[in-house]
Amino acid sequence: MEAIDMEAILGGRRMRRNRRADWSRRLVAENRLSIDDLIWPIFLIEGERQRVPVASMPDVFRFSVDEAVREVEKAAAYGIPAVALFPYTDPALRDPEGSESLNPDNLVCRAARAIKAAVPQIGIVCDVALDPYTSHGHDGLMEGERILNDETVAQLVGQALVQAEAGADVIAPSDMMDGRIGAIRAALDRSGFGDVQIMAYAAKYASAFYGPFRDAIGTSKTLVGDKRTYQMDPANSDEALREVELDLAEGADMVMVKPGMPYLDIVRRVKDRFAVPTFAYQVSGEYAMIRGAAERGWIDGERAMLESLVAFKRAGADGVLTYFAPAVAALLSGR
Repeated sequence: MEAIDMEAILGGRRMRRNRRADWSRRLVAENRLSIDDLIWPIFLIEGERQRVPVASMPDVFRFSVDEAVREVEKAAAYGIPAVALFPYTDPALRDPEGSESLNPDNLVCRAARAIKAAVPQIGIVCDVALDPYTSHGHDGLMEGERILNDETVAQLVGQALVQAEAGADVIAPSDMMDGRIGAIRAALDRSGFGDVQIMAYAAKYASAFYGPFRDAIGTSKTLVGDKRTYQMDPANSDEALREVELDLAEGADMVMVKPGMPYLDIVRRVKDRFAVPTFAYQVSGEYAMIRGAAERGWIDGERAMLESLVAFKRAGADGVLTYFAPAVAALLSGR
């Protein structure tokens, strides 16, 4: 076999030199995952001393308020900066108008007050949308089969205000109604909540990856139709930039792309275009796929978990909402 002059080909450029040793790989790493990048979504349920497993999300639970406080105390001890609260609303409290969303003593508000009292140093992110509270499972008010944008926005404003009063640090509208960021910002400012931040679900797609989340909040069996008239078409990318631009103009402090891994290109475009705090939501379907494959021995679950989160950092995300947050924090802290 004829000898190959590799030095002539490579000209001394050997990329593998920097990869040879662990210490060298660490020195030249372009992106790093840290505990500071994590927001932990938590599901809530009524009662006391309740930890109810979510069947489609291994090791994820619905917590009663007292248990949620204990879990958040652990999260804070790891250094996780913030948690996001999502309720499983008693079906008896759900109606077509989502009236329970306006109750200042609803499950989310009670949890926010209890967590803020026990763990004041951790950030509380509260979802603003009607789907956990409506009997039809949609994010807005309905007239027949049509989602009413403006009427929904008026109710979302009320929901945001009761959450802010309960101690929410960040209001995170996930409903995808037009104009809701501006309306909520104005209402918060008028009501003395000028320091409450808004994290806009600016580019939220009508995705097939939300199924386990809907199981967790109890809307998978109640949802009438689908959400494609207000959530984004997965085929669209330029539209996401227009959505982000509008939300920023209306007063959003941070923006989010949801889902996460299938939309890393959107994360990158948003960060490059606007250079604002940009987050991604590693949604329930993404979590369930990794965990399900790991449980079957098809992938190394721990490595896949970390690799998936580093991908968000590489794409430009400043942080990630992920159900892996406690496990990742434990690994990164060496506990």
